[in-house]
Amino acid sequence: MEVLSNIPVELETEVVLSHLRVGKGSEDADRARELLDIVREMVNPKAIYDLCAVDEKGSDTVEIDGVVFTSRVLRVNLEEAHRVFPHVATCGRELEEVPGVAGDPLLEYWLEELKVMALAAAGKHLREHIDAKYKPGKMSGMAPGSLEDWPVTQQKQLFSLLGDVEGKIGVRLTDSFLMLPLKSVSGLLFPTETSFESCLLCPRKVCPGRRARYDPDLWEERYAKKR
Repeated sequence: MEVLSNIPVELETEVVLSHLRVGKGSEDADRARELLDIVREMVNPKAIYDLCAVDEKGSDTVEIDGVVFTSRVLRVNLEEAHRVFPHVATCGRELEEVPGVAGDPLLEYWLEELKVMALAAAGKHLREHIDAKYKPGKMSGMAPGSLEDWPVTQQKQLFSLLGDVEGKIGVRLTDSFLMLPLKSVSGLLFPTETSFESCLLCPRKVCPGRRARYDPDLWEERYAKKR
């Protein structure tokens, strides 16, 4: 198990203002710069991961380091995998405590966008670290709750593979399996020759986070049990 901290976050003023759609000479620019200066001093994204063995595979289950996960999609995706990387990454609890933001809708919105940028930096750093250290080749990932087939309740099993996640990187799993800070992600990374995104199996029409077009035939072609 390894904790990644001191993760670099690029928060160049011009890039951030453009991302926030704040004109350089506008009335809001000075406020955005002040917030950015504070965030630069406080931001501390983190990640935790482990290398785990894929032990047993059932029809709809996969056992990873003694922990059983139930998902047909996960089971099929791990058909050729012998090791996986459970992980949690976060923007960092520090950004939950930025002063002078609460109660100001515009500052709250800007801060949420900066948290997203910090989380993206953590996720990118995690993948690059695993790639450099283990050289797994092409990787794909899945997260509990991203599909009906793999419910969010299995966050509990995922967190159990990583031990004291809250103590190590400040991410708490609530009784409803929500992660706090909200700008946190969890899941399994695994080596694969076939690229996979959960979006491929998700028919939701409106989704700002969509990373791949829904494929209505994929379930029957790859994941449905053969009769």
